[in-house]
Amino acid sequence: MSLSSLSQIQMQVMWDRLIAVTEEQALTLIRTGFSTSTREAGDVSAGVFDAQGRMLAQAVTGTPGHVNAMARAVVHFLEKYPLDTMKDGDVFFTNDPWKGTGHLHDFTFVTPAFRNGRAIGLLASTSHMVDVGGRGMGPDARQVYEEGIYIPLLHFARAGQVDEALVEVIRGNVRESTQVIGDLFSLAACNKIGARRLLSMMDEFGLDSLDTLATHILDRSREASLEAVAQLPAGTFRHEMTVDGYDKPVTLVATMTVSATGIDVDFDGTSGVSAFGINVPFCYTEAYASFGIKCIVSPKVPNNAGSLSIIRIRAPEGCILNAQHPSPVATRHITGQLLPDLMFGCLAQSVKNGVPAEGTSCLWNLFAMGGDSRIEADLELIAKSRAFNVMSFHSGGTGARPGLDGMSATAFPSGVKNCPIEITEALSPILVRRKEYRVDSGGAGEFRGGLGQVMEAVHLDDAPFLISANYDRVTFPPRGREGGHDGARGVLTTSAGRTLRGKGQQTIQPGETFLMEMPGGGGLGDPMKRDPARVAEDVRFGLVSREAAERDYGVVLAADGTPDTDATARRRAAATPA
Repeated sequence: MSLSSLSQIQMQVMWDRLIAVTEEQALTLIRTGFSTSTREAGDVSAGVFDAQGRMLAQAVTGTPGHVNAMARAVVHFLEKYPLDTMKDGDVFFTNDPWKGTGHLHDFTFVTPAFRNGRAIGLLASTSHMVDVGGRGMGPDARQVYEEGIYIPLLHFARAGQVDEALVEVIRGNVRESTQVIGDLFSLAACNKIGARRLLSMMDEFGLDSLDTLATHILDRSREASLEAVAQLPAGTFRHEMTVDGYDKPVTLVATMTVSATGIDVDFDGTSGVSAFGINVPFCYTEAYASFGIKCIVSPKVPNNAGSLSIIRIRAPEGCILNAQHPSPVATRHITGQLLPDLMFGCLAQSVKNGVPAEGTSCLWNLFAMGGDSRIEADLELIAKSRAFNVMSFHSGGTGARPGLDGMSATAFPSGVKNCPIEITEALSPILVRRKEYRVDSGGAGEFRGGLGQVMEAVHLDDAPFLISANYDRVTFPPRGREGGHDGARGVLTTSAGRTLRGKGQQTIQPGETFLMEMPGGGGLGDPMKRDPARVAEDVRFGLVSREAAERDYGVVLAADGTPDTDATARRRAAATPA
């Protein structure tokens, strides 16, 4: 069917239907998922690809690190298993960090869709496993071999028959076998549903192949992306960030060049590979750098191979953003999720008053384990605990946005949901005693940074437990922009007065409370320009203290909580440089 025989309206309707196919695919994964990361947090991705392995549509549900890395992963599958060798009912999978989505905890599934005996496209999906064996989810390993079981690009099923021997190998190498195996079958199921809905859509519109529709989608997306880039001043912009690292700070450097052909980013000058698992395979670097750019430059253009093609990323081999095998990469998200902030720093030099301040960016998940010999304690004490392995997703604040305050306790750029504490408590003997906004954690500005949150947890079995700290922004806070103040740094402590490290496995002793104070986002613009009524409202809602209102915003409140106009004017005048 030629392009000329289809109206633009028909094309758009089919394109929308294709997006709906991927959304149902993703929701199937979430509804059938076993682990909290899948069914509660939505740490997943789903997409439909043409016969060449080009991503045509992605589900809105999902995280950019999975989606954009998965966009490259399908090509690796086709290189090993050409489309004409695939059979109806075949299902392929891998957790290769360099050919998947960056670490062993993520499994990517690829399923061909057959129509009239011919493969016409592929469905792909990814989700995070609660455990893959090895040291567990954390940055402590020194090589990827320590981080868990590795599955190269293999058949999960051949012509509809699951490889039970391979499933048993995985089952025997993980701590949470029910959750892990359940999630693997959920991935296979969601692709099957996606293929079924894709074929139904093709039946409805009388399509024998996706070729014409694919050309339309990718060409239009590329053209729209280039039009958006053309609105930016051409030039080269450089920005850098210093972040916590593991044993020493890490410097992330980006040079961005904007031209008529798109946007090029070079990470030359970035710190070298780490001895610990905070390294990032290039696929994940490319995923989050591209996402950060699209957020500012072309947020309304659908994410697919066409729109991604105008963003070109380079990172020198051996730097922390292009770590080579067998570097440890288990917590590549800690570093990788900071890249949108780095991209924003470059774009802020080009897009005036149009870029957010820095946010917490990396996740602050509660990852706890009990009844485990990895705990540094007497074995008799360890034996008092039920064995458990639980991961609960939580977040600090995002940076303030142009014209808007930052979002509190919200995961950006990952987009995953916070997990209800009731789920954590149902799956483990962990009790969350307190979960609330962290007052004054959002950086002051004309637009305030989003607040972090405070979580206090304790082990109910009167036994030690292990936490895996996978956090950043503990030493170096999220920075404000255009005169806005920095957000608060993260803090990890215990009721015994111990200050914990921001990264690595650490033991919480019996009866000891674990306290997480998550970072807040940076502020945007001069705090003295913030409307005093909004400052008063923040104080009334418990987001900003009275002391901070006067100190940071120059707003003096009367006894009834309303701004004292005269006192505020005097306070702000005294704080403004002559």
